[in-house]
Amino acid sequence: MTTRLLIIAHEPLAHALRECALHVFPDCASDLQALDVPPDEPPEATLLAARALRATQHGAPLLVMTDVVGATPANVARCLVDDVHSRLVAGVNLPMLLRALSYRAEPLEALAARALAGGAQGVVQIAAAEAAQR
Repeated sequence: MTTRLLIIAHEPLAHALRECALHVFPDCASDLQALDVPPDEPPEATLLAARALRATQHGAPLLVMTDVVGATPANVARCLVDDVHSRLVAGVNLPMLLRALSYRAEPLEALAARALAGGAQGVVQIAAAEAAQR
């Protein structure tokens, strides 16, 4: 069964990342959900919305990605996952998301590891081209 992905992040990051990912993988729309957390929304309301999204997945494995450890989106996400049928990774970025979408057919544990590797490997310093400096 294909793992589904859910991004829970500060507004408007979750939906912005989803739109970027669908630009690359337009066929993944049904496997990728996003929940933006507005700055004035109580955590309880966010958790209800997250649980409602989870319920639409019909028991499929779920990888939840969030932006900042310790912030409301991550705290809500922690209440949503069980570490058996769902996993949570933080520090979501576009390379992490694209990697996860690419390997969503793998087992959940392997997918979480690939997502983390993709996120870390996507953060690099790039030297300016010498020709552009002249």
